[in-house]
Amino acid sequence: MIPRYSRPDMVAIWSPETKFRIWYEIEAHACDAMADLGVIPRENAEAVWKAKDVEFDVARIDEIEAVTKHDVIAFLTHLAEHVGSEEARFVHQGMTSSDVLDTCFNVQLTRAADILIADLEGLLAALKRRAIEHKDTIRIGRSHGIHAEPTTMGLTFARFYAEMDRNLSRMRDARAEIATGAISGAVGTFANIDPRVEEHVCDQLGLVPEPISTQVIPRDRHAAFFATLGVIASSIENIAIEIRHMQRTEVLEGAEFFSMGQKGSSAMPHKKNPVLTENLTGLARMVRAAVIPAMENVALWHERDISHSSVERMIGPDATITLDFALARLTGVVDKMLIFPENMIENMNKFPGLVMSQRVLLALTQAGVSREDAYAMVQRNALKVWEHRTDFKEELLADPDVTAALSTEEIEEKFDLGYHTKHVDTIFARVFGE
Repeated sequence: MIPRYSRPDMVAIWSPETKFRIWYEIEAHACDAMADLGVIPRENAEAVWKAKDVEFDVARIDEIEAVTKHDVIAFLTHLAEHVGSEEARFVHQGMTSSDVLDTCFNVQLTRAADILIADLEGLLAALKRRAIEHKDTIRIGRSHGIHAEPTTMGLTFARFYAEMDRNLSRMRDARAEIATGAISGAVGTFANIDPRVEEHVCDQLGLVPEPISTQVIPRDRHAAFFATLGVIASSIENIAIEIRHMQRTEVLEGAEFFSMGQKGSSAMPHKKNPVLTENLTGLARMVRAAVIPAMENVALWHERDISHSSVERMIGPDATITLDFALARLTGVVDKMLIFPENMIENMNKFPGLVMSQRVLLALTQAGVSREDAYAMVQRNALKVWEHRTDFKEELLADPDVTAALSTEEIEEKFDLGYHTKHVDTIFARVFGE
């Protein structure tokens, strides 16, 4: 992933140095288990640990791989250069390359998941704080981009909180599903290695043994993992789109924080553009781009092929690094977001009283007017407000058909904003708990 959209902790998980360190730990723990079982001499297992403080030379491994055309063999050759050829002769005994590659990949994915879980928890804290802050801040709700009925800014943040809370649960489930390892040898039969070796290695690495692994860990697990990343990315875009809409000049109910010295346009000095949330929309597309290839990786030939390998070398780092960056960016946007309550009220009153049309409709039906007639009575007055920007309540009071069914007091009562916020506390209790 390019540095512009990367954060160091997530990048470190995918560095060659980290990868080779995990490979080494897999091999060393496997030697320990085989020594415990009496399969190899204890002194050979202990000799492997002489390399525990070694910084493996990535350039040297690449040099060996240029000859061997095999990355795991290149690493094992380099390991023997540190441990000694005689001492290292039992390393990788009974194992196949996928035992190392797949187990390592899942270690990396679980570590990435831990960062993403922490990211989500941070975002949830920001969303909850803003929801509580603006629980009673009235704004117009919109459907199809058109004024509908009043809601609150707090409910908007609470809705996003609930969505991201579901994503946190999905991410935890995805982590649990991907946290498996396999040290089962060629075609996964354990013919040349004891299953207890796998159990020991997995225990040391914080994984659980894969129940049945052919020669690779089943890729439906990875498909589910990357699908979860894609859902989270879509939720990020959902929030970003709302903020972008709110920042439009004609709306301006909320906006990204604009820092001192920031410039919005190279041509127009007045511009304040929603660049961060537009960026998040683009990043979400890139994370979702990993989902289909991950699903296509599920179908492999017989016990294995390597059609999945090149895909995962790209989507593993790129999707997790991008999502980590996006979650952190969104948290910052939410945390510092500017809210304009006065504009919310002004927007709602652009067509005075119009958003109360359903209350009047229901009142007319309760007063004995048929729904069809009531709808026609309300709509004809609403259309006058659309066309002439008149006051909806005044139009209703001037309509003899309406006043024949409803008194002036009954009509006046239907324009109380508090009617629309009376259950906000109930909704908040459902989202955040009592």
